Amino acid sequence: MKTGWMWRYDRYEPERERLVEALCTLGNGRFATRGSAPECGAGASHYPGTYLAGCYDRRTSAVAGERVENEDLVNLPNWTLLRYRCLPDDGPPGDWLTPDSEDLLHYDVQLDLRAGVLTRSVLFRDARGRGLRVGHTRIVHMGDSGLAAQLTRFRAYGWSGAVEVESALDGTVTNTGVERYRHLEKHHLTQHRTGFDPGGVAWLTCHTVDPGVQIASAVRTVTRPVRPARQAAPSAGTVQTYHLPIGPGRSVTVVKTLALHASTDRPAADPLTAARDDLARAPAFPRLLATHGAAWQRLWEQGELSVPGEAGRVLRLHLFHLLQTLSPHTADLDVGVPARGLHGEAYRGHVFWDELFVLPYFSLHFPEIARSLLMYRHRRLPAAREAARRVGAAGAMYPWQSASSGREETQEVHLNPRSGRWLPDFSRLQRHVGSAVAYNVWRYARTTGDLGFLYSAGAEILLEIARHWSGAADFDPGLGRYRIRGVVGPDEYHDSYPGATTPGIDDNAYTNVTAAWVLARGLDLLAELPDFRRTELAEQLSLDDGELDRWEDVSRRLYVPFHQGVVSQFEGYGDLAELDWDGYRDRYGDIRRLDRILEAEGDTVNRYQASKQADTLMLGYLFRPDELAALFARLGHRLDDEVWRSTVAYHLSRTSHGSTLSSLVHGWVLARQKGADAWRYCEEALLADVADVQGGTTGEGIHLGAMAGTLDLVERGFTGLEAGVDGLRVAPVPLAEIPRFAFTLCFHGHRGVRVRMLPGRLAVRVPPSPQNPLVVVLPGERRFTVPPGEERWFRL
Repeated sequence: MKTGWMWRYDRYEPERERLVEALCTLGNGRFATRGSAPECGAGASHYPGTYLAGCYDRRTSAVAGERVENEDLVNLPNWTLLRYRCLPDDGPPGDWLTPDSEDLLHYDVQLDLRAGVLTRSVLFRDARGRGLRVGHTRIVHMGDSGLAAQLTRFRAYGWSGAVEVESALDGTVTNTGVERYRHLEKHHLTQHRTGFDPGGVAWLTCHTVDPGVQIASAVRTVTRPVRPARQAAPSAGTVQTYHLPIGPGRSVTVVKTLALHASTDRPAADPLTAARDDLARAPAFPRLLATHGAAWQRLWEQGELSVPGEAGRVLRLHLFHLLQTLSPHTADLDVGVPARGLHGEAYRGHVFWDELFVLPYFSLHFPEIARSLLMYRHRRLPAAREAARRVGAAGAMYPWQSASSGREETQEVHLNPRSGRWLPDFSRLQRHVGSAVAYNVWRYARTTGDLGFLYSAGAEILLEIARHWSGAADFDPGLGRYRIRGVVGPDEYHDSYPGATTPGIDDNAYTNVTAAWVLARGLDLLAELPDFRRTELAEQLSLDDGELDRWEDVSRRLYVPFHQGVVSQFEGYGDLAELDWDGYRDRYGDIRRLDRILEAEGDTVNRYQASKQADTLMLGYLFRPDELAALFARLGHRLDDEVWRSTVAYHLSRTSHGSTLSSLVHGWVLARQKGADAWRYCEEALLADVADVQGGTTGEGIHLGAMAGTLDLVERGFTGLEAGVDGLRVAPVPLAEIPRFAFTLCFHGHRGVRVRMLPGRLAVRVPPSPQNPLVVVLPGERRFTVPPGEERWFRL
């Protein structure tokens, strides 16, 4: 149930509890805690988890007869655990109560998006009619990135006595949140130490195994009476037990305040000392709640996106989770974009290409965060260079999966849960991730006007990726074209040709076209650099005229395969067999993970014209139609509306949508060409996580790229907005289902610019500032200016 700013679940369903926990996660960009019930530890229905951004641990596991390494985002000690039971005056002690208890009468979970507050309310009633209402209120403080707090209130009905409460700090947690990883090493915390300080403070320190990051969790438990009945420090944890007198009309409260620190914090300090100091300064819960709410209010003002109706409520939830994963605190950290947020352990918390879908929003609203995320890539440029060198390549080769160091973290085998077999994983051949990094650098600079970044760190990234593509392209005299062989495209299904003994496919259209784009932008960047910087980079990177001539040649003659009048996904794609789509849907119903279905049948998706998600059509997501036509023209191909529409229809009908990004990209592409099914795909993208359309995956962590992409779909997709050096370009492609909306943005020094879209009309309001008037470019190259302190309306 969803109303206004509240996201609500009003009944307890064990089978969906992990979904509730993921969607009710609270975070502040530095760490996050899943929205799990405080009464419960990890089990079939519940999975408490607290994750610190960038805190990974490397372990070795025995899998399929081999030893493989994996680096995982670590589940940290559970600070929320609070067990309780009734001690009535007129009877024996009751059982420990949880939402799974037979005495559960009422259950309600509410997530207040405006204030960043999670509340749980449960009511228990035993066979004698004795009732206990329990309410939990939890925050992860958005203002102070080291603090979180949880207030629990107990109220008795029809009995007197006491509530026995155990406030625990549990360091025995493991990484068991994803079933298909159950065979992998799950113990990531070691060297536990525990202790107690005056004032109800319990603390726990531990280390990750490799690289040995020290974590300190300190929890202050405040009750009446203040002093616990007993304190214990069992293996890897602490327990403080309280007996709280209670009766009809008399409630009692327990407040747990967490301070979390790590040895990776800056400035460097002893984590336990820092945690103790934070707790000593932390105010009481009401003050924490007020300052937390004020911090969220500032975020909502800067990140505003106002859309009416149900779509607007879902978009607000998406924005909430985006800002919890990547907040202004993130700008001080060395972290990338975790594909599943800080909400669970799927994908092991790794960084993929999802910033391609995330950075557009931050570039328009929080450019400092966007810059920080790009600096994560720049700091790992040496690792990307080394990865290229090891395979005899030039430039920088970014990994498909990255974590702490920037080395390739993609697993070498993966489990098909349908067949139970471990299979080789060749997804590391998705070299197109380098083009995504370069694209993000270029678009960020054009959106924000941050030439300082573009000419320094950004130039180094982009030019080294261009160098890699130039070296990766081999000239084929028979075609008179350059070719890039042995890769995997965004589709991910096709990792080899049928019957081939070596992995990879050749001339993936998306990979080749984006490589050509990177090479062209590299040349453009060198041309616009100040002379001194161009000379400096040429010396630093050993760039000479001969290499740049090759960049020019490759950027114009990379091979793009076609068949049946459409752009092929890769060379030979049109020769693959057609799949009996209707037959497989009749047999299996949900065929999103077609690759797993076919493998379980002893077949392989490599034999068929079938895609997991947008591959060739990703080009229509990155580039406007005119940009795409110009890019193909540079490569010597005509890509008019008819060819592109045919290409879209061809590939869309052969896609199983096995990724949450699939519906997002197809909705965007169809909206741009005003396709009849655009809204169907847009709506599916909106519901991907809230309805868990992938069948149980959201409980393992939200899909951050898809969530951010839906925000960008409205702000840039439906408005046709492009922020560039010549102004703010707007070319709306409105959908009837979202006829009006408003949002604020930052652009070239202007902050708080408000854009309002109505049917046939556009308003732009520029806040007062000493900046120059903002230039707005409408279709037909109609140029207007909006001076600071004014609002102008335009007819579209």
